[in-house]
Amino acid sequence: MFDLIQKVDSGSRKHQVVDVRSGDTVRVHQKIKEGNKERVQVFEGVVIRTDRKNSLTSRITVRKVTSGVGVEKSYLLHSPLVLKVEVMRRSKVRRKFLSYLRQRSGKSARLSSVEFNREKVNAVRDKAAEAEIEHIKEEVAAEAEAAAEEKAAEETKQG
Repeated sequence: MFDLIQKVDSGSRKHQVVDVRSGDTVRVHQKIKEGNKERVQVFEGVVIRTDRKNSLTSRITVRKVTSGVGVEKSYLLHSPLVLKVEVMRRSKVRRKFLSYLRQRSGKSARLSSVEFNREKVNAVRDKAAEAEIEHIKEEVAAEAEAAAEEKAAEETKQG
């Protein structure tokens, strides 16, 4: 039974995942499907929580403040909807769960940054996710081109 669970887990697990820690400022690229259209939405914020790092269900919680309203989103790192996670900035923190950031705003919510090698940390390459991003970009470009052709055809009929 345990072997069967491990086999299913390994099939849906990504080969490599970015080393994300609490206090990191990250940019998460998520695939969103609206009707029959797909697009990539980017969410940038501070990681306030990391859960089960070495597990298939590893999760990060990202927080950002938009128009004075705090927004938190949780992402499963091995989810096929999460295309890419980029670490933009690394900060010095001494906790795993930064819940105190919820009550703070302005200068008191700042975290002191730490030098790190951004290229080395973000060097995780998932060929399937990159191909998916390119495919979505091509679809969007093709739809825009088709709409432009239809508009041009209507203008020639009218004119």
